[in-house]
Amino acid sequence: MHRRMCWLSKFGDSEEKVLHLQTSPNEPWRPYTAFGQYAVPDYKIPGGSKGWATFQKLSKEGWTLIPTA
Repeated sequence: MHRRMCWLSKFGDSEEKVLHLQTSPNEPWRPYTAFGQYAVPDYKIPGGSKGWATFQKLSKEGWTLIPTA
């Protein structure tokens, strides 16, 4: 199964990075919140990374992290 993660800007380069997922090579990257079956609630830490809890979960499940360009 194609399971990849990447930290991408939500709206352009100046925005904070948000975890994005891709489950098929032909699909575009989408924010982790679009994947209810994989996403878990974010930690309640002011200024914390959006998707960090999901990243930790999916890393343990064998998802591949793709470096941000």
